[in-house]
Amino acid sequence: MPHLDPSHPVLAVQLTDPHLFADPGGSMLGLNTRDSLRHVVAQVRREQPDIDLLLCTGDLSQDGSGASYEAFRELTAPLAVPTRWLPGNHDEAQAMAQVAPQLVQTVTDMGAWRIIMLNTAVPGATHGFLQDDQLALLDGALEAAGTRHCLVCLHHQPVDIGCAWIAPIGLRNAQALFDTIDAHPQVRALLWGHVHQEWDELRDGRRLLATPSTCIQFAARSEDFRVSEEQPGYRWLRLHADGRLETGVERALDFQVKLDFDSPGY
Repeated sequence: MPHLDPSHPVLAVQLTDPHLFADPGGSMLGLNTRDSLRHVVAQVRREQPDIDLLLCTGDLSQDGSGASYEAFRELTAPLAVPTRWLPGNHDEAQAMAQVAPQLVQTVTDMGAWRIIMLNTAVPGATHGFLQDDQLALLDGALEAAGTRHCLVCLHHQPVDIGCAWIAPIGLRNAQALFDTIDAHPQVRALLWGHVHQEWDELRDGRRLLATPSTCIQFAARSEDFRVSEEQPGYRWLRLHADGRLETGVERALDFQVKLDFDSPGY
């Protein structure tokens, strides 16, 4: 893992919710999830030639199979950058760790930043929860960060994003998360997946960010479960030495989304 000069900005890319299957033909609503991920990775390669870190924030797999994690590792290998994985509600953390133990690391220091990857997955459940050990890990990592700025990554959303149907399957103890980070002013941003859509707001000066899936997208501001035909995408983040964060979402505009609502869905 390269440790950049602290004065050098860190360029990170987030990929989230690819929902890969062991079967290469595995699809959701008729969309082949390996194909869509392949297009997003190609888009990243064209647009972000100098990535320092790849952040993969859960639901890498739909079926929790070792083969799906092998496929994810192979499909993202062309980016040839240091990579970190964390589990989502569809993942099997043990299978993930068996395939790529070196990628499942909690704390990564790079440049003037510390990136912390949390596990919010609850076995057998769709919602998220930060167990006491994860909260203690977070508090300890922040306490030991010194002067480094901190980016905290997780899978489940810790705030209401205006989709009524998705609120119950978010992070159930979000207040415990905020109580922990509120005690550490060096936390600059929270970054998550799960919601299959873009989100960007400020809370007490901290950036709260969610990112489109690399496969199907959920419709924003929807009361009931609804998908959109927006293209899959990724987020880039430029983490500056002074704590500033620049970020944006890009979509694979060359990928044609054709959903089949008569086929198996999410």
